[in-house]
Amino acid sequence: MAVSRAAPSGSVPPGRAPGGSPRTALAELLTGNRRFVSGQPVHGHDVTAAAASASGDQQPYAVLLGCIDSRVPLEAIFDQTFGSICVIRTGGHVLDRAVLGSIEYVVDVLGVPLVMVLGHERCGAVDATVAALRAGRRPPGALAHLVDRIAPAVTEVGLDDPQIQPLAVRRHVHRTVATLRADPLLVAPIGAGRVAVAGAVYDLATGEVALLDPP
Repeated sequence: MAVSRAAPSGSVPPGRAPGGSPRTALAELLTGNRRFVSGQPVHGHDVTAAAASASGDQQPYAVLLGCIDSRVPLEAIFDQTFGSICVIRTGGHVLDRAVLGSIEYVVDVLGVPLVMVLGHERCGAVDATVAALRAGRRPPGALAHLVDRIAPAVTEVGLDDPQIQPLAVRRHVHRTVATLRADPLLVAPIGAGRVAVAGAVYDLATGEVALLDPP
C-alpha cells in the first residue's frame, strides 16, 4: 500500500510537544494515532496493513529488553513491524520480577527463541548510578532501585576509570545477560539450544548495534 510521507497540517516533529504541557503532549499522541489509523504516518512506517495482519495470534521471534531512553525505540532501530518482536523497556534495562516473568512467559508460552539485552551509549541510568556512588548517597524514591541494580557494574569498572560510562554500560549488559542465562526457567531451553540470550550496545551517533554477548 502506498503511504504518503507528507506531514499533515499541525503535525509535530520528533521530540517534545510544543508548550511541554500534559494537554499538548496528549493531543500530539492522539494526533499521531489518527495518522496511524488513516495510513498517513510521517515517520516512515506503513503501519495499517501490518496492524491488520498481526491482529490474530501473535508469533514473535524475539524479545528485546532495552532502556526507556526516548532516543532508542527498539522497533525502529531494528526495522521491525507489528507482531515481530516483544519489547520490554526499563531504566537501564534493569531486571525485576515483573520483567523476568514477562520474559519467561514469552519464551515458554509464545515459544520465542531469542532474548536480546540492549544497552546504549550515554545511558542516563548509568550516569545517575555513577553520580550516586561518587556522592555516597542513594537517590530518593524508587530510583534507588535502579541505582542498586546498576551499581555492581559500575564498581567492577571502577569509579576512577576515565572510560567509566561506556565501560559500565557494557559491563551492565554482560551482567544482565548472565542473570538471564542463569534464570531457572530459561536454563533448560538454553541448554537444549531452543533459546539463546544475546547482549548488545546501541550507538546513538551511528545507529549501529554491536553484539557483546553473542548466543
